[in-house]
Amino acid sequence: MAIDQAAAAPRAAADTSRYDKMTIALHWLTAILVIALFAAAYVWNSLPKGTPLRKELQAIHISLGLLFTVVFIVRLVWRSSGGKRLAAAEAGINALLSRGMHWLLYCLLIAQMVLGFLLRWAQGEPFEFFGLFSVPSLFAQDKPLAHTYEMLHNDAAWIIIVLAAGHALAALGHHYLLRDGVLKRMMPHG
Repeated sequence: MAIDQAAAAPRAAADTSRYDKMTIALHWLTAILVIALFAAAYVWNSLPKGTPLRKELQAIHISLGLLFTVVFIVRLVWRSSGGKRLAAAEAGINALLSRGMHWLLYCLLIAQMVLGFLLRWAQGEPFEFFGLFSVPSLFAQDKPLAHTYEMLHNDAAWIIIVLAAGHALAALGHHYLLRDGVLKRMMPHG
């Protein structure tokens, strides 16, 4: 009996040091979608206009953008209602910087989604979701406005990628240099 309790104690402690499965899944799905969206846009921008692959990558980008919007909304709802909260892994200025980085990424991702919708609507074209359905345009085509939204959407994408890379490097630094278990908090439960 005492052995069973002793064996259960480390598992219980581990559970309080990790995020719940839904939070972890939404985090990694967000990361995968951000990378896929950026990669699709990066590759299509290197292709000549009007090529079939460019058009296909744009369609995939739009579909993944719609999926990202749904995932991100679910993530926000989960974080505010059911997601497991953990104590800050750091204290002082490092905790402030970490929290600030997370909020900045959230704000930029929200801005990026809004800019994506505004861009597509200013282009006067509907959103197609993997050919299953479309979200119609809300206003008439406006090329100058579309150009402005496109520039802002592109700039925000680069900022998000740079910050996300910094976030990933910080997590790897915690894991390999500090060996403090911060990365394990967001790793899938095994």
